Amino acid sequence: MGDQMARAEEYEKKAEKKLNSWGLFGSKYEDAADLFDKAANSFKLAKSWDRAGSTYVKLANCHIKLESKHETAQAYVDAAHCYKKTNAKEAISCLEQAVNMFCDIGRLSMAARYYKEIAELYESEQNIEQAIVYFEKAADMFLNEEVTTSANQCKQKVAQYAAELEQYQKAIEIFEEIAKQSLNNNLLKYGVKGHLLNAGICRLCKTDVVAITNALERYQDMDPTFSGTREYRLLADIAASIDEEDIGKFTDVVKEFDSMTPLDSWKTTLLLRVKEKLKAKELEEDDLT
Repeated sequence: MGDQMARAEEYEKKAEKKLNSWGLFGSKYEDAADLFDKAANSFKLAKSWDRAGSTYVKLANCHIKLESKHETAQAYVDAAHCYKKTNAKEAISCLEQAVNMFCDIGRLSMAARYYKEIAELYESEQNIEQAIVYFEKAADMFLNEEVTTSANQCKQKVAQYAAELEQYQKAIEIFEEIAKQSLNNNLLKYGVKGHLLNAGICRLCKTDVVAITNALERYQDMDPTFSGTREYRLLADIAASIDEEDIGKFTDVVKEFDSMTPLDSWKTTLLLRVKEKLKAKELEEDDLT
C-alpha cells in the first residue's frame, strides 16, 4: 500500500510538472493525462479514494483541454466511483458532469444510467425528494431510448417514494400507467397484477371505498384475469372491511394473504396506515356513542 501511495504521488507530481511546462498545446495535456491516469490507478490500489477521485477530476480537465468529451465523461464517472466510497456529495457532482457530457455527445442511454446512479446515491443518503427527481429524469431518458424495463424500474421507485410521502395520487397514476403498458408486452404481462395491487393499496390509503370499488372495476376491464387473482381478492376484502369499519376482518385478510405471499416492507407500511385510519374512525365513533 505504501509503495502504491508513493508511486501515485510520483505520477501526480510528474503530471503537474508536465502541465506547467512549455510544450505544444495538445501534447502536454496528452502526456499529463496519461500520468494522471496512472496516478489515479495507484491511488485506487492504495485505497486512497479521495485522492483517486480528485486525480480523476484532474484527468477530466486534461481531456476537456483536448476536447475529448467521451474521455472527459468517463474520467468523471471514474472519479464518482472513487468518491462513492467516502463522499456522496462529490460523487453526485462528478456524475452530474458526466451526464452533461454524455448528453452533449448523444449518449443518452449512458446519461440515463448515471441519472439512475445519482438517484440511488440520494436514496442511500435518505434524501428522498432528490432521489425522486433523479429517478424521474432517468425514467424519461430511458423511455427516449426505448429501454422500457429500466424506465419502469425507475418509475416504480418514484411511485413507491411518492406513496411514502403520502402523494398517493401521483403513485396511483404511475402504477396504473405501468400496468397498462405491461399488458401489451409478453415479458412484462406477468407483473400486471403486482402493479395493480400497488395502485390499489395506494387507493386504500385514501380510504375512499367508492373510489376503490370503481378502480377495481376498471382494473377488471383492463385485465379480465385480474378478478381471479389473490391480489384482487385482498383489495376487495380490505375495501369491504373499511366499509364495515371492521378492524378484525382487516387484520385477518392481510394475515391470510401474507401467509401465502409475504408482503414486503413498503406494502406493510402502507397497510399499517390504512389500519391506523380505521382505528381512528372506530375511536371517533366510540366517542360519539
